[in-house]
Amino acid sequence: MPRAIDVHVHPPNPSGESLTSSKDAQQYFRTGPPPSSAQEVAEYYASLDMMAVVFDIDSETATGRPPSPNDYFAGLMEQHPKQFIGFGSVDPWKGRAAVKEAERCAELGLRGLKFMPNMQQFYPNEERFYPLWETAQALGLVVLLHTGTTGVGAGRPGGGGIKLKYSRPIPYVDDVAADFPDLKIIMAHPSWPWQEEQLAMLVHKPNVYMDLSGWSPKYFQPSLVQYAKTLIQDKVLFGSDYPVINPERWLSDFDGLGFPDDIRKKILLENAAKLLGVSVEPA
Repeated sequence: MPRAIDVHVHPPNPSGESLTSSKDAQQYFRTGPPPSSAQEVAEYYASLDMMAVVFDIDSETATGRPPSPNDYFAGLMEQHPKQFIGFGSVDPWKGRAAVKEAERCAELGLRGLKFMPNMQQFYPNEERFYPLWETAQALGLVVLLHTGTTGVGAGRPGGGGIKLKYSRPIPYVDDVAADFPDLKIIMAHPSWPWQEEQLAMLVHKPNVYMDLSGWSPKYFQPSLVQYAKTLIQDKVLFGSDYPVINPERWLSDFDGLGFPDDIRKKILLENAAKLLGVSVEPA
């Protein structure tokens, strides 16, 4: 039985690279050298007695960056079933091909799909993308959508061309949650500078969750801490954004927020296990 499920982890791709492996990213996030392989990540999470949701982002149309094969992440699940839960990713601009690839992700046994609208440069609530959400809903794939600001491109001229507007919770994610009520959506990260919009959605939409990745808990806004302890305690998920933030550091900072033990267990393990269909009961 794992002690926690980290729902937001970026392992190296087959070439040993990830979104956080550039020097700019390391400088911004103040991290050391990232792990050199997915095997290294698996061993690290095994040492912590944790599971990790792993993925990449297919942004080929917007950035020209070749996507990591979804078969790679399905393979990681097979190689490390006690450590890895794989999500796929598709480029929403590829239309019918994206829908077909989403269907294939389900066939591969991947549990969800990861999107980063500000990198992929799309508004999730445009109807041209609705076949993707319809497919994910029908297949029971969880959709993980980046929300709020991002460290990708931060500090570079023009923010590296990244436009933050695409990752605002309302209306872009809220519309999707309303139009596809059986689609399970995780809003990745505290959605600064739109945190209150995110909290409103979590209270209003039963099919919407959030992960706490990308921020040290000591920087969480008071309203987020208050809501996580009360109204949304069943909808908040532990995520580190490793290797951006070390999960050990995240947990140490989280311990300083005074969460009751029962709610702490929900956030670190039980909420994600229920959402992702992971058994955490002793054999």
